[in-house]
Amino acid sequence: MVGQQIDEVHFGRQGLGSIPVMDDAEIFQRLLDDPSHDYRLFRYGDVVEGEVMRVGRDEILVDIGGKCEGVVPSREFQTLSPEELGRLRPGDRVLVFVLQPEDQAGQAILSIDRARQEKTWRRLQEVFEAGGVIEAEVVNYNKGGLLVNLDGIRGFVPASQVVAIRGGDEVSKQADMARMVGQRLRLKIVEINRHRNRLILSERQAVQEQRDAMKAQLIETLREGETRRGRVTSIADFGVFVDIGGADGLVHLSEISWTRVKHPSEVLRVGDEVDVMVLSVNPEQRKIALSIRRTQPEPWMQVASQFQVGQVVRGTITQLASFGAFARLQEGVEGLIHVSELAGWRVEHPNEVLQEGDEVIVRVIRIDPARRRIGLSLRRALEVPDEELEATLGPEAVAIKQQLIARGITPYGADGEEAEVSDVDLESEPADEELPAENGGDA
Repeated sequence: MVGQQIDEVHFGRQGLGSIPVMDDAEIFQRLLDDPSHDYRLFRYGDVVEGEVMRVGRDEILVDIGGKCEGVVPSREFQTLSPEELGRLRPGDRVLVFVLQPEDQAGQAILSIDRARQEKTWRRLQEVFEAGGVIEAEVVNYNKGGLLVNLDGIRGFVPASQVVAIRGGDEVSKQADMARMVGQRLRLKIVEINRHRNRLILSERQAVQEQRDAMKAQLIETLREGETRRGRVTSIADFGVFVDIGGADGLVHLSEISWTRVKHPSEVLRVGDEVDVMVLSVNPEQRKIALSIRRTQPEPWMQVASQFQVGQVVRGTITQLASFGAFARLQEGVEGLIHVSELAGWRVEHPNEVLQEGDEVIVRVIRIDPARRRIGLSLRRALEVPDEELEATLGPEAVAIKQQLIARGITPYGADGEEAEVSDVDLESEPADEELPAENGGDA
């Protein structure tokens, strides 16, 4: 009988008489309940872990708990590097994606590549929802931007979202992108759609978030008056931005140099290393005010010892105003030649006799270090004999004097007589509010 045969197989031939005999239905039920005979039912899209049974050149056999071993064709493990494939051994655990639950031979068709992609998609979705940042290698580029690889998932980084890609013509952009192949970038996920196989990323957003975090941390530690080393990151008409360790601070135009600067590009370039002093920190607005000039000796501190009333010196005209002309005597120190001190005859506006950049000789007629002012006279310097000028300032000063006289600037009035200077002329100078704003009151 069938029942007797099953009993013999299941319990052995000896001792049958002492063992209770079970009916056929009970025996079949026990066989079905035996875990060794369990197998799972799979559907397309399932991602399961299995045990490698055999590794071949054309296929990998994996036990996933089905009726028989599943097959991973060679076309479905292309993402395994030669090194990874060489290390794969029977008994290893691998993640596989079910492409076909069962083929004609009863085997499941599996994919390691799709399993890796599915795992990556899930991880990327988690990163996107958490607002995190990932790293990826640039593998190629096209007209619009960079292509990156994320464990089998191809992502796209638009050129506008890459920090190192400069603006300009298309040739420059393509050259920049070509140089970036092989580099690893920190990226922020901007858009993810696994059904459309769409993954858009941004390096700029990742860098900005990192800088924001660093800036918040840096602001907590900055103290007014301390000096830091920084690097110029950008230049604007109103000043320069300097990176002082993860955060940019603004150096206003007036804080770049003790000398008048019309535009920051006159003295600084992007990438320059500079020392800066922290002027103020605003945690609420996350703004940092810096100064370059205050890390350097203030020229006006030595003015009293370097210049004396009555002294004749050389200077360069830096700016013309309705009330006079400013002349730079040395780096960071400028004096004012009042309009009444330009020539022996009445000058309505300094541009009648001078231009910015002119070399002049002037006599110091007053010094006020507290107000950072030096009063100068051009016409009184022209009265100095050539021999005296050459003895004190050299032959160049004599040549400057002759050039100025040749242009019609003389210490004499229209009738050829030396002009008389009134007390009002000597003492007249503009009030602080009349000085040009860019002068900063330093004259």
